[in-house]
Formats: sequence, structure tokens, C-alpha cells
Amino acid sequence: MSSVNLVAREVAVKIVFYGPGLSGKTTSLRKIYETVRPAHRGEMMSIATEGDRTLFFDFLPVKVERVNDCTVRLALYTVPGQVFYNATRKLVLQGADGVVFVADSQPEMVDANRESLANLEENLLEQGVRLERFPLVFQWNKRDIPKALPVSELRAALNPRGVPDFETEALSGRGVMDALKAITRLVIQDLRAKRIVPPPRVATPAMPSLGAPKGASGLEAQLSQLAGNRPAVSAAPAPTSVPRPAGPISRSMPAVVPQTQVQVAPPVAPPALTGQRPLGAASALAPSDLFDHARAAEGAFASGDYGTCIQACLDAVRRGLAFAGEGPLGSQAHLLQVDGGDLLKLQTLAARMSNRVDDAAFALYVLMQIFTRLHAAGLPAPATE
Repeated sequence: MSSVNLVAREVAVKIVFYGPGLSGKTTSLRKIYETVRPAHRGEMMSIATEGDRTLFFDFLPVKVERVNDCTVRLALYTVPGQVFYNATRKLVLQGADGVVFVADSQPEMVDANRESLANLEENLLEQGVRLERFPLVFQWNKRDIPKALPVSELRAALNPRGVPDFETEALSGRGVMDALKAITRLVIQDLRAKRIVPPPRVATPAMPSLGAPKGASGLEAQLSQLAGNRPAVSAAPAPTSVPRPAGPISRSMPAVVPQTQVQVAPPVAPPALTGQRPLGAASALAPSDLFDHARAAEGAFASGDYGTCIQACLDAVRRGLAFAGEGPLGSQAHLLQVDGGDLLKLQTLAARMSNRVDDAAFALYVLMQIFTRLHAAGLPAPATE
């Protein structure tokens, strides 16, 4: 499922590329990785067999900046195409917010496409999700092959509902980013309908100035920029976008914060986030064995010592993952279904000794994610008195 971090103003969304073996799922992710600017992408992880089939999954976190004053982070996965890896398919599909179905356009792959689509519907039903009510986009891949089936035949066989579909060539990248934009837009619409993501603000004058196509939504504009040559715009939007989330927080501040504290704090976003006090959630979620570590991290954040906060969060994360059993951090994280990309980013921030407020907020978000997974797994076991 998607997660919303109000402190860091970030929405994490999981999108899975599904389809038969060798249909182009992994190639699509690789092309996205090559297309997206390095500043907006994370590390791509892939486990493949000798036949270049994805054995487990590919994972690529892509950041889309400022959607309704929040940052949207896309976690992109692929599943193994082979039927006998269905258990892994189910694991990767768990908690997905949307699916890109990559269909193979070759005539001999019609049955494999149908089988994979039926498998997707079955696996979603096991999670209590109906495919017809789930964000879905089709990629008609391998359109560069001369014998490719007409799109009309593929639609009749696989897409009778008429969900958005795109002709793609994963090797060249044609149409791949268009499919990603479409599924992201559908997922955000779905999250808004579920009231997970707030509705768009009435006035957002900054978006058209970023070079988006005429009529494009803010989300579409930001996705379009991922692949653009224009440098990332950060300084100009800051004066208009940062005060927006701080506005409602500032209005509530006089009721709970002494006047002297308000005068000392500079009128910028970090003090507003500190004054909001949602960071106590880390302590509230912490197992008793890790309560002091969570409080130390929160205290460092509240005092503005963001580097110490990040280090404290990493220490607490390592201690928390240890409850999953012995082994490397990656294995422990996988057992608890913790976002591997988040863990890698936290380690990188600690190694770089970052002292940024947004990085510290992200570290607390990862820590709370660990605590939530531990609670779901019933760890640590209650101590006997």
C-alpha cells in the first residue's frame, strides 16, 4: 500500500510491471532508469538468471517533485514472468497501488498474455482487490517486430474495458514513459478518491512555467521533466511552495508554542515542521526495547541536530532489523517487507553525514516504517516478567 509521510510531505507509491516471461518488463524498467535524470532516481536492483529472466524483482525508486505540495516517490517493481515463480509474483504484488501489464505483441504469445493477465486477476483477488477497480495500464510491447499483432486484436483479447494502453518498444523506449505517466496519474486519482492523497489546490500557477505540455496536469508535468534536459528547478518554486504547507501549521502554533519560541525560529519550513510535533509518532510506535533510541532521534531533530538524528535513526533501524533474525541487513529488511531503497538511502545519508532537515525527516520516516513492520510481525516478542 501507499504510505504518506506528513513530516517529509512525501507519498510513496508502488507500481508493478506484470506480464509473461520475456515480454519486456525488465527492459522497460531499464529504459526508465536510463531516461530519468540521476538526481531523480535511486539504485536499480535486479536479480536475473542466465537466460536474462527476472528471477525475483527489479526495484527502481523514482522521485516526482511537488504534487499538491507533496513529493511523490514511485517504487517500480517487476515480477518474474514464469508461472512456476507465482509465489514470488504474489510477494512482489502485495501492497501494489497500480499495475503496468506488459503484453508481448507476437502472435505466438497470445495464450501467454491471457494466462498472465488471469494470474494477475487471481493474485489480486487473494488480496481482496478486484482488477476492474484497480489502476491498470497496458503496454503493447515489441511493436517494432514485423509480425506484431494489430493493436485492435490485442485490445479485444486483453483490454475489453478500454483502460489506457500504449504501443511500446522497450528496447528503444518508445511509449514507455507515456505508460508510466498514465499509471501514475491513475494511481494518484485512486489515492485521492480514497482520501489518502489530498485533492489538488485551486491555484497552482508555478506548474505551467516548468515547460509542461499545454493542458498537462502538475503530475504529468513533473514526470515529463524527469527525462528532460532542463536542470531541476528548485530555487524558484521554493518561495511559493514552502509557505503553503507551513501556513496551516503556523496558524496553530500560537496556541501551543510560547511567543518567545516563535520569535526565535526563522519563518521557514524546517521550524514549522518541528513545531508541528508529529515526530512523537516514532516513540509511540517504538517497541519498548527501542523506545529510548526513538526518543533520542526525535530529540536530535527537535534541537536542529539533523546529522545526529540521522545517525540515531540508522542505529535504531539496525537494532530493529536484528529482531528479524541473523543475517545481512538486506535479508532482514526483506523478511520484514521493508523498502530496500529506503534502507539504502538512509545508509547513504548517514555515510555522507548529511545535516539537512529533509534528510532527517526521511530518516525518521524509515524508522517508523521499521517499527510498523515489527508490530505487524509481532516482534519483538513480549518480555516475560
